[in-house]
Amino acid sequence: MPDNTVTIVGNITRDPELKFLNSGQAAIRLSVAVNRRWQNRQTQEWEERVSYFDIAGYGPMAENAANSLSKGTRVVVTGRLEQRSWETENGDKRSIVEINADEIAPSLRFATAAVTRTPRPEGGSYTPAPSPARSAEPTSTYAFDEEPF
Repeated sequence: MPDNTVTIVGNITRDPELKFLNSGQAAIRLSVAVNRRWQNRQTQEWEERVSYFDIAGYGPMAENAANSLSKGTRVVVTGRLEQRSWETENGDKRSIVEINADEIAPSLRFATAAVTRTPRPEGGSYTPAPSPARSAEPTSTYAFDEEPF
């Protein structure tokens, strides 16, 4: 079991963006806002803080999420925190910490969902392709090595 498993619940801030890697594997990017609200005990006023998280997902999950989710949808995301670095066209180095999603699902706390199973490939079983972060291959063919979108 990974040491850095994280689960967040929040709202998608923009429509998910689906791309396909050079290998043909689907990849999705989305951003989730997580609101935290509490009452200040001194002033009795409600206060709120919002945190934004970038999410990356791969394979059939990415395609299913792109077809099922949109801006404003409340989601539950479980995955691993990963840091990714790249260099801009000007030679500046950049990095980002994002959640590499193992699961992305609509939250059913305040909504309902209709589940439609996707067909399995011939042979009756499905083995997911490893995400670029898990692969032993160099990540130079990873379409998200560039500046985040």
